[in-house]
Amino acid sequence: MAEILFELAGISKSYPGVMALDDVSLRVYRGEVLGLIGENGAGKSTLMRVLGGVIAPTQGVIRIGGVDRARMTVSEATQAGIAFVHQELNLFENLDVAANVFIGREKLVGGPLKLVDNAEMRARVTPLLERLGADFAPDTLVDNLSIAERQMVEIAKALSIDARVIIMDEPTSSLTISETERLLEVIADLKAHGIAVIYISHRLGEIMTCADRVVVLRDGRTVGELARDELSHAAMIRLMIGRDLKALHTPPKRPPQPGGCDILGLVTSAFPDRQIDLSVRHGEILGLAGLVGAGRTSLARAAFGIDPLLGGEIRIDNAPVDVASPRDAIRQGIYLMPEDRKKSGLVLELPIRENVTLASLLNYARMWLVSGAAERKVAKEQVRRLSIKAPSVDIEAVTLSGGNQQKVVLGKWLSMQPRVMFFDEPTRGVDVGAKSEIYALMRELADHGVAIVMISSDMEEVIGVSDRIAVMHEGSVSGVLERPQFSEYNVLQLAMGQAPETVEAAAP
Repeated sequence: MAEILFELAGISKSYPGVMALDDVSLRVYRGEVLGLIGENGAGKSTLMRVLGGVIAPTQGVIRIGGVDRARMTVSEATQAGIAFVHQELNLFENLDVAANVFIGREKLVGGPLKLVDNAEMRARVTPLLERLGADFAPDTLVDNLSIAERQMVEIAKALSIDARVIIMDEPTSSLTISETERLLEVIADLKAHGIAVIYISHRLGEIMTCADRVVVLRDGRTVGELARDELSHAAMIRLMIGRDLKALHTPPKRPPQPGGCDILGLVTSAFPDRQIDLSVRHGEILGLAGLVGAGRTSLARAAFGIDPLLGGEIRIDNAPVDVASPRDAIRQGIYLMPEDRKKSGLVLELPIRENVTLASLLNYARMWLVSGAAERKVAKEQVRRLSIKAPSVDIEAVTLSGGNQQKVVLGKWLSMQPRVMFFDEPTRGVDVGAKSEIYALMRELADHGVAIVMISSDMEEVIGVSDRIAVMHEGSVSGVLERPQFSEYNVLQLAMGQAPETVEAAAP
């Protein structure tokens, strides 16, 4: 039988009015990949913060080597060989790779002068990068690395402390297909060297690929465990949400309506030598696919007035609209749900109530004084409509799970009158239950005449949700697929600048 590295026994964690964890037990074995899944707010992050020494449990013990502890500090967890690779990477962009790997544990020379020995640190990091198959050097600035490469730095950091367990929280949420495949190869190598990986992800296909065992949390409790031969999408979803999810994608109720948004010859600062032509009808969800860096987010930022338009025009119902700033875009009914909700979509320190009303604050003011009662009324309506899990509209957005934060961003725009909405990676880091709700809300908006552009790197999402798919390649639209042409092959062909298959030859 495999060695038990760590055991959490009867862990509970309560906050005022909230039971985040309720009698959760978990074992981690040497050299296994343990999938940890559950809806947003199920308690996954709280449980891992207990294991990592960030917070103390209210009840229960952490058992290491047969010794029970009421809690661990972060330094004690690190010494015990527990390392994190966070979804939002914690790296210093102005330092090189070696300095990031040894941050807080720098190798020093010079006696009392305590000079940092950069050469020694780089020498120690080199074999770690070679082991991971990284093609960058220890002296490379982190600012020059891609998201996937930065994750390799985090994994190298974990290896440098002789980690016995590496916790990966949504590690592929910003990765391309090829980068995801490379990460899964790295995880297989870690497993082969006896290192356990706790893999937290809402992408159940990846769980199916890499996990030896899956533990499911729901509402702060352990609701089930699946062995490798028991894994299936249906079984995992049933445990996660307590029911069978019959339809993840909602079909349109009516065909697109006349009119919509036309983007004609638009030039962005990201690709000043390329033009973008794109049309989306009222009542339509237009999927916008493409490889990372193809210009999709740049298009959305320019259409919303964040980045300048270097050329071209935007028309709504054949009338040109002037969008020189986000304020102009909002006035025209053009809204954007950004890719990074925490950085660009929310003010995390503000309560739900103020986040919901932030973009239309004057609607709740008299004599330039904002009415808290008016804000609270509309915020409560959006919380009810979107099923946001929160004890009050007055709690700070930072306390919410990722899926509920995404719903608050959506509630901000739904409280107004959208005509055109850009959704940039709308379900990144969101569980399958919340995904279903967001898809249904997008379809509801479309059925009420809103023109929707959905930017997504999730192929299943693009094919399942879209009415048409436009694909970008190096700053311009390389092609548009109608539903009979939908297939992963055709999307990838256009993303690489190649022609898709004919309708007759396309996969159903």
